[in-house]
Amino acid sequence: MCKECYVEKSRITSLLNPEDCLKNHTQYICGSCGRCICIEHDPKRNLQRWNFPFKTQEIAKLYLRTADYTTKRACGIYEIRNEKGRVSYKIFTDNEEFELYLKKNKGKTCKNMTPVFTRGEYQEYDNTQV
Repeated sequence: MCKECYVEKSRITSLLNPEDCLKNHTQYICGSCGRCICIEHDPKRNLQRWNFPFKTQEIAKLYLRTADYTTKRACGIYEIRNEKGRVSYKIFTDNEEFELYLKKNKGKTCKNMTPVFTRGEYQEYDNTQV
């Protein structure tokens, strides 16, 4: 696993429209393995790709480093279930932000109320490029 961007495959890129993303979006380039991760900021909605839910923990992990880098803290991936039992994964900066999300979204729950993955502490890396 790459110590900086948390993945096994250093060539894996965006899963949705990868060519368009690589050509037209701002990329975080991992200083350790060279992987490109979309870090584009949408000023209209004030969101980045890591703000959205993911189908799997593995997909969420692809974007976790951009959340860490943006917030300058170790974020976490949380497993969330809706009322129908559908599971998704979402990145939050801390437990307080996650608990606030659950309060606003009454149909969502989390079994353990802790991240299923986090780096633990934020670290900067010398060769990182944005």
